[in-house]
Amino acid sequence: MSPAFDILLTGREQLAPNLLILRFARADGQPLLHQPGQFIQLNLVDAQGNAQRRSYSLSSRSDRPLSDHQFELAISLVPGGLAAGQLASALPGSVFSASGPLGRFVLPASDRNGRYLLLATGTGVSPYRGMLPQLMARMQDGVQVVLLHGARSAAELLYVDEFVQLAAQQPRFRYLPCLSRQWPVDLPGAVQGHVQQQLATLAPDPGNDIAYLCGNPGMVDAGFAALREAGFGMPRLRREKYLSLSA
Repeated sequence: MSPAFDILLTGREQLAPNLLILRFARADGQPLLHQPGQFIQLNLVDAQGNAQRRSYSLSSRSDRPLSDHQFELAISLVPGGLAAGQLASALPGSVFSASGPLGRFVLPASDRNGRYLLLATGTGVSPYRGMLPQLMARMQDGVQVVLLHGARSAAELLYVDEFVQLAAQQPRFRYLPCLSRQWPVDLPGAVQGHVQQQLATLAPDPGNDIAYLCGNPGMVDAGFAALREAGFGMPRLRREKYLSLSA
């Protein structure tokens, strides 16, 4: 267990009724050193006084550093959830206990592949946003990257402008927003349906691709099963589930 430290809420942005972007900084003024794709845990206390931990991927980009060592977390608010009650109403200046960074959902330098398939739902796109500088460097070396991001509506697509802009500028990057409820939409690359339904259209190739899956357990499990059936071995599959109780 990594030691706990205090973090200070410095800013908040409400993107949708159930979706927040929160900015924090360590209370001691030190930078939060981490690898893109890792997460931190918030150490919360429930109404009965029991300690609870909730994990959130860091979405900050190293090529767009925030001032004063701030970092960013995207929060999906589950009605009645512990974090929903404590984070939805928290104001700048609020202090939380945290630990980390943690996790192995990262981009190893040893990867040898021609394409990354990045599957996400909701806030599960956060680690991929943090990985963008690394992914952009690998695209310069010829690697293809496809990002499938599932949401119910366009309003719930995190960092959509950044991904659309990159897709327009970099031919080796393809962005596929997968919308399950709102349709049609005026959004470049958008497709109707769920992430796992669109996966087959990309002809996953276990000899060329490495796949990442992050977000809702249903999507992660379905995508993982489809990729295993397509012949992917475990070294080519990397997954991170976001359980609903984590909100």
